Amino acid sequence: MASYIDDLRLAHMLADNADSITESRFKAQDLNVETKPDRTAVTDADRAVEEALRKLLATARPRDAVLGEEMPDTGYGPRQWIIDPIDGTANYLRGVPVWATLIGLMVDGVVRAGVVSAPLLGRRWWAAEGDGAFTGRSLLKAERIRTSAIRRVSDCFVSYSSLGGWIVSGRGQGFVDLLRDAGRTRAFGDFWSYMLVAEGAVDAAAEPELSLWDKAALDIIVREAGGRFTDLDGNDGSYGPGAIASNGRLHDELVLRLSQPEVELEETTGIIMPIPEQHS
Repeated sequence: MASYIDDLRLAHMLADNADSITESRFKAQDLNVETKPDRTAVTDADRAVEEALRKLLATARPRDAVLGEEMPDTGYGPRQWIIDPIDGTANYLRGVPVWATLIGLMVDGVVRAGVVSAPLLGRRWWAAEGDGAFTGRSLLKAERIRTSAIRRVSDCFVSYSSLGGWIVSGRGQGFVDLLRDAGRTRAFGDFWSYMLVAEGAVDAAAEPELSLWDKAALDIIVREAGGRFTDLDGNDGSYGPGAIASNGRLHDELVLRLSQPEVELEETTGIIMPIPEQHS
């Protein structure tokens, strides 16, 4: 098996640079904010981080491709760095300290290394394929992390981001039923939900609408901590619709519960109603 430790060290260096930019611009009075075509916000800090990391990668890994949220893809080949400069931009804008830079390395279509750095939480999480998952402030100050041993939904602690996207996706009823049946629920949101799964503090996390840069770094960390990371249909990896992360023991049931139902939104009541069967 190939070693990705050197790539992981580089990812930490990239995260150090990202942290210096995001911390300096957090709550800045002159922070520039724009609305993208998808109606999400982007700040000058998002763009500055991605630009800085791309420049560093161009020097350190000139043959590698780069995919980021805010700038066009560059390069091609089997190795691709995937960057989300600020995951949780909405929090960043409101002065909520729960946001992070996500850095993943995908090789031959599989994420092999990743770092999640949340400087205002004083936390960082990372993993390289075959070497386990860790948290701490640096490679030298690290604690290995593992997912939980919970096996029943009735005992499960579920984290999520919001409800609206589940309704739009047509999976709202299954998601609401899951929250009803779970032992405990909280909306920690964004990257933090998945890192809590990797630590074993939370047993499952799910979101209906995510991009590759939202998922890549989370994927490898959850897997190396002993869990599973799939799309909503149960396909392993960072592609496909949305994401489900769990300790692995609950995963098949979670996928079954969140599988695509035949539902439509009742306009007058807002209640999710089954589509009646059509008989010929």
